[in-house]
Formats: sequence, structure tokens, C-alpha cells
Amino acid sequence: MQDQSEEELRSTERAFRFAGFSAFNTIRATRRFCALFCHSARGLVLAALLGPGLLASGSAHSATKTVLVLGDSLSAEYGLPRGTGWVSLLEKQLRAEKISFSVVNASISGETTAGGKTRLPALLEQHKPAIVILELGGNDGLRGLSLAATQSNLREMITASTASSARVLLVGMRLPPNYGVDYSKRFAAMYQGLGREKSVKLVPFMLEGLEDTEQYFQPDRIHPNQKAQPIMLDNVWPALRTLLK
Repeated sequence: MQDQSEEELRSTERAFRFAGFSAFNTIRATRRFCALFCHSARGLVLAALLGPGLLASGSAHSATKTVLVLGDSLSAEYGLPRGTGWVSLLEKQLRAEKISFSVVNASISGETTAGGKTRLPALLEQHKPAIVILELGGNDGLRGLSLAATQSNLREMITASTASSARVLLVGMRLPPNYGVDYSKRFAAMYQGLGREKSVKLVPFMLEGLEDTEQYFQPDRIHPNQKAQPIMLDNVWPALRTLLK
């Protein structure tokens, strides 16, 4: 087709017009396409000779892993200005240290371990996280729910996360002493036991260092204020840092 003269092209156009078609532009477009394709093909052959890394380097460089945070109001910025909670501070720290992890915060105020267990499979499927931070159980304890049920729910969430190839960071909580010494002790020990049983990293108590309720808590004396968020991140960071590989 490349040797076809302009006179032959005009003749072809007249023939197609007689039949009710106009293929002249189509023929020209085809010739241009062939030239472009041959040029592109040469480029692809060259890229193949130089190695697959040339084509893949851009996507590999920009690829990031995901940290999924599944928690309750302590992680959902309850009563705080947006972007000031410890999870938001974690995102900023990862960027500052140039650690290639993104953060998905799936925390909901009032969430229980039963609710988290229900939502987790879809979150794992959607985000395919490399790390799952489980910050749940506090609301179970405050409601006086069965410790056996809470423990079972946390265990199932750990199992589901590890089965999806995610590493798990379990964040522990404690209850106020007015819930009874025995219940409070067994509640705190539950996290320690699960950490050992499932061989996962553990933050024993997320609110360590926030004993001064006047300084670090909102007026409800339950939810940490903005001033407490960097301390909460400091409590989580050392254990999390070991998982950021």
C-alpha cells in the first residue's frame, strides 16, 4: 500500500464513491496508522531489550502499602477538629519520614468488637492492607459485655487479618476502677493473652501517660482532647514502627 501512487488513490476513491462509499480518507488514515504502529513497535522492542524494569519502574516507585486502622471513638477523632487525631498525626509522620505507607481510617465512634468483626472482611478485601491496627474493645468493657465474647471477636479479627497476609498491631485498653477490680484486671489481661496466643504486636495501654484528666480529656472525661493525641501516637508508634517493613 505504501507504493500506491496518488493517481491510484484517486482512482480508488472514485470507485468507492460509485459504490456509495468514500474510503479515500480511510486509506490515508490506515497508512498513517501503519507508520505510527511501526514506530511504536520499534519503541516496544527497544524497551524489551533494555529490560522490563524500564516499563515497571514508575509504578514500582509509586507503589505504597496500606495501614488499616479499625477502631472506635479514640481513633475516629471524636470531639476533635478534623485532621488532629492520632491517626491523622500518624499519616503526617509517615510522610515526614518518607515511609511508603498510606493510612485508611475505618474507625467509628461507638464501635464494638462485634461491629468491627462484621465490617472487617469487606475492608480487607477492599484495601488489602499490609498492616491492621485493631483498636477495639473499650466500648465492650464500658457496656459490661461478656469478656469471652469480646476476646473471641478480637481473636477472629486477628485470624482474618493474618489470613489475608496482614500484620496485626493489637491496641489494648483498661477500664476505670469503678467497673470492679476483678473485671478490670481480666479486661486488661485479655489483650496481653491474645498478644501472646496469636503472636502479634501489642500496645498494652493506648492511654498511657494521660492520667491527668483535667489536662488531657474532653469535658466528658472519657475522650482524649487534642493535646493528648501526640501522646497516643507516641504510645502506638514504637510497636508499629517494627511492622513498617
